[in-house]
Amino acid sequence: MTNYETYESPFCTRYASEEMQYVFSAQKKFSTFRKLWVALARAEMKLGLSITQEQVDELEAHIDDIDFEYAAAEEKLLRHDVMAHVHTYGACCPKAKGIIHLGATSCYVGDNTDVIVMRDAMRIIHRKLVNVLYNLSKFADKYKDMPCLAYTHLQPAQLTTVGKRATLWANELLMDIEDLEYQMSSLKLLGQKGTTGTQASFMELFEGDGKKVDELEKMIAEEMGFKECVPVSGQTYSRKVDSRVLNVLGGIAQSCSKFSNDLRILANFKEMEEPFEKNQIGSSAMPYKRNPMRAERITSLARYVMIDTLNPAFTAGTQWFERTLDDSANKRVAVAEGFLAVDAILNIMLNITDGLVVYPKVIRARVMRELPFMATENIMMDCVKNGGDRQDLHELIRQHSVAAGKVIKEEGGENDLVDRIAADPAFGITKERIEAMLVPESFTGRCPEQVDAFLERCVKPVLERNKEVLGEKAELSV
Repeated sequence: MTNYETYESPFCTRYASEEMQYVFSAQKKFSTFRKLWVALARAEMKLGLSITQEQVDELEAHIDDIDFEYAAAEEKLLRHDVMAHVHTYGACCPKAKGIIHLGATSCYVGDNTDVIVMRDAMRIIHRKLVNVLYNLSKFADKYKDMPCLAYTHLQPAQLTTVGKRATLWANELLMDIEDLEYQMSSLKLLGQKGTTGTQASFMELFEGDGKKVDELEKMIAEEMGFKECVPVSGQTYSRKVDSRVLNVLGGIAQSCSKFSNDLRILANFKEMEEPFEKNQIGSSAMPYKRNPMRAERITSLARYVMIDTLNPAFTAGTQWFERTLDDSANKRVAVAEGFLAVDAILNIMLNITDGLVVYPKVIRARVMRELPFMATENIMMDCVKNGGDRQDLHELIRQHSVAAGKVIKEEGGENDLVDRIAADPAFGITKERIEAMLVPESFTGRCPEQVDAFLERCVKPVLERNKEVLGEKAELSV
């Protein structure tokens, strides 16, 4: 049977990085099992159980050389993945065979590995998120003064600037970084809690010495790079941990989807677009097209992640007492693919934000077409200063605006509102005076200041804390 006859996940063949794929690989999983077994044996030895340094050394020497074919045969025979790997490890560590997994239940390696894998995956996500924030911060600073149309209800409203809009994207990512950092800092190892969380097997091993059981857990946590283990548990760590982590991933997906949808609309307006490769084909039928395919892929994958957050939520809510096994099959898929999808999203975000294309002349032209409508209050105030009646002028502007709108929408003409107002003697204002008011930079409020303040107060501290990882780029193969 060839590979073309079997299913291959698009996350592996098209989207996720090799780095993230490795984190969720069988090699990573089962070598982590072995590291946990080494940590357990070492701690038990130091606390007085009859385990020798030679046995620990033998286990340590065979952490990575996993015979997956042997393990598969054992699992088929035993119908138990952990015991299959206990036997596989024992086969290459004959001196230590008898002390592997001593006192532990399957969740000692299964759950602790899941926590370690999520920790390592979150580190990758965090690094990439920070670099996307870095790209957007540079973009926001560069374009903080460039006026552009802002929209409410997707209808032209007052003006903003290209850079100020970018801070809206950046601010949501900043919120995601804060959430991610909180989950990373609060993540705890399960430890060795036993079959129902009582540590009864370890109390038996250490002849009722609870202090040694506590010390054992502390030593394991330290060796695996954690400050502490969960204070209480059933057989597993609370499945709310998975749900909390996936909720953070879902939040990242929301932020990136917002960015990608905005960019897709801006591409339609011809104001901005994602990088377009020299030989890229936009459409097989329409050679002139420049489809926002990368932004569309973000939207698509983000939708998957946002829905995926329901999986660990339902799993957490339907665990019975100290544990049931209806979590296992679901979490193997839901957690892994949530991370793989967000990794893929951030790869695209890195690529797009590093090469965003802006078309200043199009932006300016679109602003100038709408600006007369937005300037009407300024025009009215100027006329009132010269003796006009505010209420009368307001009604006249309303009538002229409706008429100008009809010319644009029904006749396909240009905005002639300025000409209409200048020609109306009730306003007593010249066309030149009105046009002098139509300076887009006068209608952007505090946008440049807001960008500067946001970058200085909110973004800079995050980038400073993570300056050693800045500058990452992502090459997309598809």
